[in-house]
Amino acid sequence: MIYVMQILQVLALLFVLVLGALVLMAMLFYVLDKTQPGDAIRRNYPVIGRFRGLFTKLGEFFRQYFFAMDREEMPFNRAQRDWVKHATKGKGNTIAFGSTRNLGVPGTPIFVPAVFPPLDEQVTVTAPMLIGPTAAIPYSAKSFFNISGMSYGAISRPAVEALSRGAARAGVWLNTGEGGLSPFHLTGGCDLVYQIGTAKYGVRDEDGNLSDEKLRKMSENPHIKMFELKLAQGAKPGKGGILPGEKVSAEIAEIRGIRLGQDSISPNRHADINDYGELLDVICHIRKVTGRPIGFKTVIGSSESWEPLFQMINERGPECAPDFITIDGGEGGTGAAPMPLMDLVGMPIRDALPRMVDLRDRYGLKERIRMIASGKLINPGDVAWAICAGADFVTSARGFMFSLGCIQALKCNRNTCPTGITTHDKRLQAGLVIEDKYVKVAHYAKSVIKEVEMIAHSVGVSEPRLMRRRHVRLVQADGTSVAFNKIRPSYNADSVS
Repeated sequence: MIYVMQILQVLALLFVLVLGALVLMAMLFYVLDKTQPGDAIRRNYPVIGRFRGLFTKLGEFFRQYFFAMDREEMPFNRAQRDWVKHATKGKGNTIAFGSTRNLGVPGTPIFVPAVFPPLDEQVTVTAPMLIGPTAAIPYSAKSFFNISGMSYGAISRPAVEALSRGAARAGVWLNTGEGGLSPFHLTGGCDLVYQIGTAKYGVRDEDGNLSDEKLRKMSENPHIKMFELKLAQGAKPGKGGILPGEKVSAEIAEIRGIRLGQDSISPNRHADINDYGELLDVICHIRKVTGRPIGFKTVIGSSESWEPLFQMINERGPECAPDFITIDGGEGGTGAAPMPLMDLVGMPIRDALPRMVDLRDRYGLKERIRMIASGKLINPGDVAWAICAGADFVTSARGFMFSLGCIQALKCNRNTCPTGITTHDKRLQAGLVIEDKYVKVAHYAKSVIKEVEMIAHSVGVSEPRLMRRRHVRLVQADGTSVAFNKIRPSYNADSVS
């Protein structure tokens, strides 16, 4: 009994101490809140006003996990993320009871099933496609679905390694992003597309100009199959980036070809490209130096402004054409971008892609220039739509981030990514186990490819690149649907839309 009383006394004393500490903290917060000039709510409602900030931060968590319906979240909803998660397991990705998708939302694609689809023994896997027929070393790309540009630096070392190994296992290419070629891109031995950004990291001289010597050396790497000149990306068209000097380690400086410990500023565009003529000159020059196919990535605001490019290509001859054009939608992603550019600048991919495809085809360049679609295309339906619209290839970055375990925490720009994908915090990176994640990357890529082929078979063709705009209908505001080729007739070379 004595021991019980002593324990109760100790607990009572602890309660008084804790209560006293809370009162002291409340008094301290009261004084701080009443005297600080920056927050009117805390100044007018000291102490309790602090809960507003807390609840605002917690609201993001509760909306994601408790309140938002499966298809309500942005930029990617739970249904999209769950599909990727199931796909990474390499098992059947089926659902029961019925679709949760609202098929009455304007713009929703509905694929047209064939009355008599091909029998299972009549279908084929997608054949490789040649890119860069005039290059000294053309590239026969095995997959229509590939990994978009993510730089080492923007994503972590284990993330890059997992993507490299997963890409090799799935037979897809991996775009290096504009940060240059790191040793971790080479870990898996996959096919690589070397992206040249406005700062020309990895292939620049000391003054930031394009170095033929470094270009030639890079092209000698057998894993680098193509080069991509990045004019713009969807999340921040017309805006360059700043790599702070404190992040420029010896490793990063070596990879990017910049000075150790000094800020590196990416121009908002290529300083040596002022018009379409100079763009074609640079493309021809890079192809001549490297012997590899070369194309460019951009975001469009109107198709009319790009018409002079195709006119100039025909005037100069098809040998001067880019080998591919990557169209990024204005809804494309990045680790950090100003909100006005991310939200308001650049045409969405579902508007931009068919416009550029039609321009290319109208000028008779369908077989010469491959069209690559990029920007928020992560599920089979997205990829199938893009191919119906005229894309030859589709690339995804955020889809593969989900395959690595991304939970859409929206902390890519804070170095606090809880899954270790976009952080350089070693403790957080430890959560990303390469041996597990690279298999999931490969499963995701294979699942997308398999299910796009399944959609193609359902609409009556033997493989995805035979799909046309007539194979998909778009839901209108009144709830009815209209064939895509009626809304936007195509200019396909075979005259079949």
